[in-house]
Amino acid sequence: MSGTKLNLISIVYIAIFTSIATYSYLYNGKSSFMMVVKNSLCRGIPVKDTITPLKDNRTFIIAPYFDNRKNRTIRVIAIVHHKEVKELYCRFCHPSNGETHISKAEIHVLSDRFGFPYGATHLHCPQPEHWDPHFVTIQWSLKDNTDLLPLFEIRNREPGGSLVEFTVCISSMFGEYNNVLQFVQSMEMYKILGAGRVVIYKNSCSPLMEKVLDFYVAEGTVEIIPWPIDLYLSVSSYFHHSMDPKDIGYYGQIAALNDCVYRNMYRSRYVLLNDLDEIILPIKYPDWKSMMQKLKRQYPTAAVFFFESHLFPEHVFTPDDPFNNSSWRKIPGTNILQHVFREPDKNPDENPRKMIIDPRKVIQQSVHKALQAYGGNAFVPMNVGFLFHCRAAKQPQLPRESLIRDTSLWRYNASLVGNVSKVLHQIALRTFYPRIFCCMLSAEEHTMAGPAVSETWRHGA
Repeated sequence: MSGTKLNLISIVYIAIFTSIATYSYLYNGKSSFMMVVKNSLCRGIPVKDTITPLKDNRTFIIAPYFDNRKNRTIRVIAIVHHKEVKELYCRFCHPSNGETHISKAEIHVLSDRFGFPYGATHLHCPQPEHWDPHFVTIQWSLKDNTDLLPLFEIRNREPGGSLVEFTVCISSMFGEYNNVLQFVQSMEMYKILGAGRVVIYKNSCSPLMEKVLDFYVAEGTVEIIPWPIDLYLSVSSYFHHSMDPKDIGYYGQIAALNDCVYRNMYRSRYVLLNDLDEIILPIKYPDWKSMMQKLKRQYPTAAVFFFESHLFPEHVFTPDDPFNNSSWRKIPGTNILQHVFREPDKNPDENPRKMIIDPRKVIQQSVHKALQAYGGNAFVPMNVGFLFHCRAAKQPQLPRESLIRDTSLWRYNASLVGNVSKVLHQIALRTFYPRIFCCMLSAEEHTMAGPAVSETWRHGA
């Protein structure tokens, strides 16, 4: 046998052995890197959308985040079908030499799925040892055409943005939301209490509400994250599958909450996780900062601070209007200052809670608890603070005399009433349809606001 044939056979055997070894390494279940491709071209389509479906139509990527708190890993926030998605792959490409690393992702579907087939998920992608990638591609098959794969920028690689003391995460705004008055009141309360940023995952709202959001975005208070989850999945407005058998519960709230925690991990000292109709209300202290300074000294290792939720039924009104805010009555929505009667607890041990968290200590987040955290829990007594929740009654059969009168919110009326009226005036000037707002406010208020607003009120758009 000639030397040329021997060399050829040797090359074939080496290639076969390498292929078998590579195949074994790919499918041995390890979370370390499985394949390195030299001298390849870095390809893919940069992603700008909040939710990106993969070709399997069972996996939806939200965003990847660098997480070096324990191991240097890329944590990808996603939504997946808990049964049908078995394997996913992470692809990193070096922009200078084209070296591509492919690894098998660890798939962690969060435990709080509440019976729905799709759930919030964390994908763990170990990153290359000797360089820090700034982009990652997630693929459901190694046979995918890399030219067409979505390319995701890895966040938190270089933490940036202004550091604020408190960020409020709202997930999510849906159902053509139009509770304008309560929204403005809540926003102004958040600002009074110390919020530096409010992040809203917006699915849909009314045209009028859109103008209000535009105002707060221009002001620099609100950050809007588009949340078109209903383009990809059938969504429920209920929290459990047994109540509404759709693909995912409550418009993917848990996925949005996890994204908000990681999005603000290095932009905010604390993150508040609550709904649009909820306010964490300090009782012993004037604002969140003074309250949290005390709580942090009291519970130095805590990652999560729980506040009891207390429901103020929106159908039960105070018999008087002590703040002379009758001019708000034509603005759509609930006036929270008129609701100072709360339901008694059915069972204090089962009372739902919402949280203020240290985002750098939380790993996995659900609606009413942190599923994993580097730290403990602190349960805040009601005389220190509680969650003011103004919505439809949970115990509608209760007579009025069984409700508890609680005017804790009125401590802020001096600032709140003036701030809300001022914002409504400013929105009237900015909107394309100033008559909508201006006609809802009294002539006296417009005169107080100045000649420009009064002129707008008289003449309309």
